[in-house]
Amino acid sequence: MNIKRLILDGETVTQDFKKTITSCEKIAKTMVSFANNKGGRLLIGIADDGSIKGVKDEEEERYMITKAAHFFAKPALEPSFEEVYVDDKLVVVVEIPESDIKPHYALSDDGKWWVYVRVKDKSVLASKIVVDVLKRSNDDKGVLIEYSSKEKALLEYLELHDRITVKEYCELLNLSRRRAQRIMVNLVLSGVVRVHTNEKEEFYTAA
Repeated sequence: MNIKRLILDGETVTQDFKKTITSCEKIAKTMVSFANNKGGRLLIGIADDGSIKGVKDEEEERYMITKAAHFFAKPALEPSFEEVYVDDKLVVVVEIPESDIKPHYALSDDGKWWVYVRVKDKSVLASKIVVDVLKRSNDDKGVLIEYSSKEKALLEYLELHDRITVKEYCELLNLSRRRAQRIMVNLVLSGVVRVHTNEKEEFYTAA
């Protein structure tokens, strides 16, 4: 494994740097976001700027990560570990595969369980729509689309405009937020509409 090449890639949707593990809550949040997405890799012993600091106590890092994976994530995660020496410094590589039992929740400082997803190089709180999509993406039954005037109006709007938010969709058709969310979940699962999440907002485009 070429650690220096991985470091050059920087922090991404599938990669995160940690100089050391100081909080089970924080590391669980990152691992859960990887499992809920396409999987990911933690490089322990690497600073945010990509400098190689090395791990001083490899057993302690393993203990913290395993504790976070088993007790601060539900369903529990099973990360794999690899130790790599780079310039005589030990880097611990932690791989978190994409889960087939999504969504996973992370225990936060406030004692509540939240779902996180990976967006670019950040782990962000998932919206209710994204949580519902994750839950139903494990379902083999498929999605039966009720192609009513509500769906038709949304797709016609997206033909004229690049994007729409749930709030805008509610106002467009005078829908309740719950009804609009249910329609969006079905359309995302069916591949008709794509959901885009960032730290500031969530919006939808035609797929």
